[in-house]
Amino acid sequence: MLRRTLPAGAYAAPLPAGTDTASAQAAVAVAPDEEVVVVRPPPRVCSPDPCWTGGGCVCARRSAGHEKHMGRGAILALILGMAATSAVATSAVARDDRAAERRQMVETVERLALSLGASTGHANLDARVLNALRTVPRHEFVPAEAARLAYANRPLDIGHRQSISQPFVVAFMTHLLQVQPDERVLEIGTGSGYQAAVLSLLAREVYSVEIVAALGKRAALTLQRLGYANVATRIGDGYGGWKEHAPYDKIIATAAPDHIPPALIAQLKPGGRLVIPVGSVDPGVQVQDLMVVEKAPDGTTTSTNVVPVRFVPLTRDVRPN
Repeated sequence: MLRRTLPAGAYAAPLPAGTDTASAQAAVAVAPDEEVVVVRPPPRVCSPDPCWTGGGCVCARRSAGHEKHMGRGAILALILGMAATSAVATSAVARDDRAAERRQMVETVERLALSLGASTGHANLDARVLNALRTVPRHEFVPAEAARLAYANRPLDIGHRQSISQPFVVAFMTHLLQVQPDERVLEIGTGSGYQAAVLSLLAREVYSVEIVAALGKRAALTLQRLGYANVATRIGDGYGGWKEHAPYDKIIATAAPDHIPPALIAQLKPGGRLVIPVGSVDPGVQVQDLMVVEKAPDGTTTSTNVVPVRFVPLTRDVRPN
């Protein structure tokens, strides 16, 4: 990992993509609206193993000079989130009969985190984050036709050229965020609402902004139906954050800008933490760095590049669909 100190609101340029990015890009070209983490070891060689259907690929170190080809989003995943006192146990959740599948999903996430630990620096994920993944009914946040795959460690299409991230990505990023029970969290990119639901079990309050109106409205209804009362959502341009409820203890973004939006730094509390993919959004590249940005009391920021990733670009215009 590379660590450097930047002035408040500064743009942290991403590191160059790892070796053999052409192979990784070709693998993810089938579904450009999904994210992929490419672990950065030199040099990189991918095996011909198939990717997840409709997903991207990641290269994870197997041994010196040789890499194991992972399923789409397998390495990028990585993520975190309202206190356990949140009222999430509605009748829909209480009737859930897929708890065993969630436990198996979390076991898969734990094994993957351990296997990638040497590359990511995070072999063991926060127990609170893993408990949240065991609790949130992921199948409630995906289209009915994809519900049978809800607990597979892969991203799923949710319409409007968007997806619900792979469970490992959600777990890893949330882990990096280090959410505490008394904190206020801002999410940029509501999507299906699943990440917000996970965050709601870890934080006091969650505020989430979605630029695709149809997705934002659907997510809000799902969150309300399932009883995630400490999550507030709105339709809007996430580049500007959500000023009315600032400052935030933690901010997480699930789409990639080519620089860190100044508004997010401005709305982050001193001592706060931002987890965000940053880098090129060129259709021919779209490889970014997953970054952790920490804000000091004097307003300066320290940025850490954790791992190369591939996210959809952060768009600027509110879209009805």
